[in-house]
Amino acid sequence: MTLDKLRPYVSRFLDPFVRGFDRVGLTPDGVSVLAFGMAVLAAAAFALGGRADPIWYVAAATLVFLNGWLDIIDGALAREQQVASAGGDLLDHVLDRYADIVVIAGLAAGVDDYLLGFLAVTGVVMTSYLGTQAQAVGLDRVYGGLVGRADRLAIIGIVGFVAYPLADLEPGGVTVIGWLLIFLAVVGHLTALQRFAYSWAALD
Repeated sequence: MTLDKLRPYVSRFLDPFVRGFDRVGLTPDGVSVLAFGMAVLAAAAFALGGRADPIWYVAAATLVFLNGWLDIIDGALAREQQVASAGGDLLDHVLDRYADIVVIAGLAAGVDDYLLGFLAVTGVVMTSYLGTQAQAVGLDRVYGGLVGRADRLAIIGIVGFVAYPLADLEPGGVTVIGWLLIFLAVVGHLTALQRFAYSWAALD
């Protein structure tokens, strides 16, 4: 399961947005920074959803989807402007990792469960690390496994929308957002181990 495989098929839907960003003078790096800004706002909204009013979960979910959409557009814009570079790729990946961290921090802050937040964020970071570490040892970058970044953003966004009407529901004594953090922790580490096993086998 990984939505990253669908990236080539959505490229045709990006053209109007890519041309629009190009016309207003935005660079791919600028779009990457804008995407990170959406993640920071999403984190704040998730925290407010748990601590103030659940309606904030709707805003958080919308911002998460915007982060994911912009993360696709920055690469397409780099190709359109013919400015794709190793530096741009580095900036994009660094901001993506910080975006992952701040969103999960916002989720954890909203439900006041930082242990779950720690387990979730380490799973997410290790998943991404194993994907790029494979490239560092001479293999192709690994995007596979149970849940890739695109899958994760989609799940966080969907659960964010669901969390608003189900804010008072606590199956097993855990809120919907709490269960999301448990899911991210378990599946994140399993995906990281999957990528490690694949890379280890490929090196033989």
